[in-house]
Amino acid sequence: MLSWIGLIGGLALLIWMTVRGINILIAGPVAALVVALTAGLPLLPPLAAMLPDGTAAPDFATSYMAGFSSFLADWFLMFLLGAIFGEVMAASGAAASVARFITQKLGSKYALAATVLACAVLTYGGVSVFIVAFSVYGLAVELFREANLPRRFIPGALAFGSVTFTMTSAGSPEIQNLIPMPYLGTTAYAAWEVSMVVALFMATLGYIFISRMVKNAVLAGEGFDTRESDERFEIDTTLPSPLLAISPLAGVLGVFLVSQSLGKWALVLALGSGVALACMVGWSERGRFAATFSRGATGAVVAITNTCAVVGFGSVAKLSPAFMQALDAVQAIPGSPLIGAAIAVTVIAGLTGSASGGQTIALPLIAPHYLDAGADPQELHRIVAIASGALDSLPHNGYVVTTIRAVCGETHQAAYKAVAATTVVVPALGTILALVLFSIF
Repeated sequence: MLSWIGLIGGLALLIWMTVRGINILIAGPVAALVVALTAGLPLLPPLAAMLPDGTAAPDFATSYMAGFSSFLADWFLMFLLGAIFGEVMAASGAAASVARFITQKLGSKYALAATVLACAVLTYGGVSVFIVAFSVYGLAVELFREANLPRRFIPGALAFGSVTFTMTSAGSPEIQNLIPMPYLGTTAYAAWEVSMVVALFMATLGYIFISRMVKNAVLAGEGFDTRESDERFEIDTTLPSPLLAISPLAGVLGVFLVSQSLGKWALVLALGSGVALACMVGWSERGRFAATFSRGATGAVVAITNTCAVVGFGSVAKLSPAFMQALDAVQAIPGSPLIGAAIAVTVIAGLTGSASGGQTIALPLIAPHYLDAGADPQELHRIVAIASGALDSLPHNGYVVTTIRAVCGETHQAAYKAVAATTVVVPALGTILALVLFSIF
């Protein structure tokens, strides 16, 4: 019972501190400490008992830092290059050029749609959702400035285009769609017919949600608020041509697609190429590149450590006896195995604050159980993928914290409502739709 109180209380504390604006580097370990104390975990390595095999039992400090450091080691180069790429796109005038072209030729009403579409293309092209936020932010700022839209909706637009209808759809090269494959013997295109319907549903509903929220804010008198840190270009400033300006983004996607045999390191090559192209496009601004690179590097460190803090919490949470009890409970839910799998993955992704983390923890345990219960592997793959993208986007999620605070410089109070509507409510409804469609066909 105590471990249940600690697990739920630790998660609630983490969410509360995050929403209140307490630095996640403080909130993460404090909340994890609550979980560890109530789970009976020793706090430091010297206090951990020795197991029969001669290894030390898990402890709070080692477990938290193992999760923290593993994410840092895996993703730092990608965060660094992604942040620099976004800064150079803004400083070179490339982002402003594309934004001005879209709003002048198509009208300002397409600014929101263009932001979402840019994220969707990069995400479905395989660029990590974390990096997409960095890459498109500069463009989003210019689009929202040109259309005079409230910038507090930029995180919602970035998140909607990245972690909903593209991330978990059939054919997506994102890790959230690939993790189930070795456990279920499926491919990335598992249950593509239902996936296509659900993706269209999520894209339509999510856009209706966020566009109405933006429209209501504009009608209430809100507009774009300029910041000192923004790159600003006067209307008569000579900017790169739109075709040239979009080439760095196209270059990132193109290089990534042709180098996927390199695995995640293809992203390093792609982002490095994008930075080079952006520098070429903005060569006339080369005198500012040193400061631009420095801002990008600083932003990358802040962003990745924010995410690491949440990953560390998840590493401690999964050691709690309540965590395993929760997993056993959802597997015992009667009825369709697809419903049980959806609930299991949703709950674990919410507890760990990670779609990929939730899948990685849940699948080795639930896949054999539900396959033995008669679940179709193709259907199970799609349900697990879609369900993982719902409660993972609670306020403490690493991507959410990074995008709202580190990338966009907003607060949860101002920006999270739009993020929740598009990345929690919409995927949850998408999961329900998928379950209904699988039960019918």
